[in-house]
Amino acid sequence: MADLSTRRVLILATNQFEESELFKPRQALLDAGAEVELASIDTDPIQGVVHDEEDGEQITPDMTLDEVDTHRYHALVIPGGVANPDTMRLQKRAIAIVREFMEEGKTVASICHGPWLLVEADVVKGKRMTSWPSVRTDLRNAGAEVVDEEVVVDGNLITSRNPDDLPAFNDALLKALDKVPEAA
Repeated sequence: MADLSTRRVLILATNQFEESELFKPRQALLDAGAEVELASIDTDPIQGVVHDEEDGEQITPDMTLDEVDTHRYHALVIPGGVANPDTMRLQKRAIAIVREFMEEGKTVASICHGPWLLVEADVVKGKRMTSWPSVRTDLRNAGAEVVDEEVVVDGNLITSRNPDDLPAFNDALLKALDKVPEAA
């Protein structure tokens, strides 16, 4: 496994994030030595869900969206859950963060319903992507080429469909970070 001890990754999430889609990539990154920070609307603990049916684990954000300096990070991770990206796409600063990462060509990895935030940030036109099935029409309408594959890498953008795809999603994320020069 690559040593990612010089890499910094930001996760954007709020209440009702899909538990495995936040915790599993976060753990894979930490295991590889990366520094991982979580930003949310505020710094109160946020509640995860398991398949939007039951409460999952909580986690306390490290900072608010307004405190994020995108220049500090090498990559951005956007987990799904239905309500998480739906709430985040109403946050002007969350949209700006996504745009900043994309404009700087930094890795942006989003899974399941997470690409809703990418649609809102208007960064999917011409990109080959995947997502949870109900999000695919939104991606197409925003100009993405939508496919049904466990992980899709198009330049700096990594997308996956659902929690079953997490092994491939995490592998693609770690490989992308291993190729990034150390200076953010």
